[in-house]
Amino acid sequence: MIKKIYYTLCLLTMCQATFADGKLTGTVIGTKETVDYADFSKSTKVNTCKDAFDGDLNTYFASWERSYTWAGLDLGEPHVITRVGWSPRNDGQGEKRVQLGVFEGANRADFMDALPLYIITEKGTIGQMSYANVSCSRGFRYVRYVGPSDARCNIAELEFYGYQGEGNDSSLYQLTNLPTVSIHTLDNEIPYDKTHQIVSQLTIISDNGTKLLSESGTTRERGNYSRSFPKKPYRIKFDKKQRVLDAPAKAKKWTLINNYGDKTLMRNLLAFELSRRLGMAYTPFGTAVDVLLNGEYKGCYQLCDQVNINKNRVNITEMTPEDNEGIALTGGYFVEIDAYADQEKSWFNSNKGNPVTIKSPDEDSITSKQKTYIKNFFNKMEAQWKTYLDLNSFLRHFLVGELSGNTDTYWSVFMYKERDDDMMYTGPVWDFDLAFNNDNRTYPVNNKKDYIYRSGGSCAGNMRSFVDKIVVSDANAKSQLVGLWDEARQGGLTEEYMVAYIDSLEETLQQSQKLNFLRWPIMNQYVHQNPKVWGNYQAEVENVRTYMKERIAWMDKKLNYTFVPSGIADVSVDTSKAYQVFTLSGRYCGTRIDGLSPGIYLMRQGKVVEKVVVK
Repeated sequence: MIKKIYYTLCLLTMCQATFADGKLTGTVIGTKETVDYADFSKSTKVNTCKDAFDGDLNTYFASWERSYTWAGLDLGEPHVITRVGWSPRNDGQGEKRVQLGVFEGANRADFMDALPLYIITEKGTIGQMSYANVSCSRGFRYVRYVGPSDARCNIAELEFYGYQGEGNDSSLYQLTNLPTVSIHTLDNEIPYDKTHQIVSQLTIISDNGTKLLSESGTTRERGNYSRSFPKKPYRIKFDKKQRVLDAPAKAKKWTLINNYGDKTLMRNLLAFELSRRLGMAYTPFGTAVDVLLNGEYKGCYQLCDQVNINKNRVNITEMTPEDNEGIALTGGYFVEIDAYADQEKSWFNSNKGNPVTIKSPDEDSITSKQKTYIKNFFNKMEAQWKTYLDLNSFLRHFLVGELSGNTDTYWSVFMYKERDDDMMYTGPVWDFDLAFNNDNRTYPVNNKKDYIYRSGGSCAGNMRSFVDKIVVSDANAKSQLVGLWDEARQGGLTEEYMVAYIDSLEETLQQSQKLNFLRWPIMNQYVHQNPKVWGNYQAEVENVRTYMKERIAWMDKKLNYTFVPSGIADVSVDTSKAYQVFTLSGRYCGTRIDGLSPGIYLMRQGKVVEKVVVK
């Protein structure tokens, strides 16, 4: 049954908003159904939201539902809120029940357009009001306090202060230094599966409260195993394409990755940096954010690209149902070798026993001819990989998986084929919550003598044998693998760089991780496949930092590679003389360094050839 939380006006009607030493009054509004603790029954007459505004610290509001409940005021006209006050219910649990309670303001009675005003981070004091200044320049007619999860709101007293006015959006409130993503759904309906898209208002506040994106759209759950966690992952979809934060793509669909089992909250972001360092054609955009759902704090998430066809994502031709003949039938196709493929509508088993989900064309538009074509081409690629598999992208993807120690590299693998191109490409990389020494089945990764995919890694179908044919049995592929590793190492993939990158993520996440682990107090618990309980955030990050230091050396040894930093010259080009530029593999890049992507190149000027760094 769809869970809906209904709200209504409480019975008490007060005078329209007036000033009383800056304290605002109005019509009391909020969740109607309450709990009568005398016999633990549902009520609408005792412990109502009016008790949160009666000036009596001995009375309290307690809702019947445990989560997404609230009490507030209709101020009659917009007011800029400058301060809020609160006091917890006087009982044994009251002090901590207010932690992570959120104040919001809105100009719609259903709070669909609500913006956050303040989040309570500390325990309350029974019998005493606590206050906080509010930094939000917009004026609101409706204001409220949303209780934290599983608290029945349980608030003794609330106060709002401010002055009449429309205000502006020059200074809005962020929960931490990270962007705040606030989702409000129609009728407070909570996303509950991967199918039903709940009508939503999607709001992102960033740049220290100076930038606002607020547009209509939908929200649903996403993911496979990650949906089983109490901290749910979400897919948000704007009604119109949006450029979110500093993401390259302008698109409708975006993901909110929950990172529940990753107590560093950074493993995916770290893996994406490895992807960039190892030269993947496309690395998904990702950034850490704080998430609110209907005013309730949900935790620290990763806002990320929805991996789909887009000129700044998977850059291939998007097919239509009319593309059924000739060159049009040849692409583009986006597929996933996927251990969960049999749970999807559009999928097939390859001749070699690998389950493949067809991501695009999607299940609602793909034709029988298109499905037959991509199935036949995939089978041909498996059988004749030297001819039809783009080895460059496959090996770069392989290196990201092995360097990160990702148990799930071949549990889920994205691949794509462009129109009028007889090659299958691998990428992008995805899903690293079990990487970087976070899986009890493979921990400690660096003690293993062989690659992780051959030493306990999870592989869909028969992917292990497919990968073996390439990186273990084929001399040319092994040689190219070493060349790609050398390119990355000479291009700045060093222990020093990666440690500094981890340090920067740790600093960026400090404020948010504290809130996240108040909301999800799992730091001293084993969750998902955690191999150890490290006890605190700093120790969790140190585990990753130590792993990364050791893993680069492990990969050097495994590939029989010696890193010689002095092999690169940081050269200033004499542009008065003609020169030519090539990649390390010998591909001609032209006669100018300007405009080249960062990396290592060969520069030939006369008879002199040098390696140069383009930064």
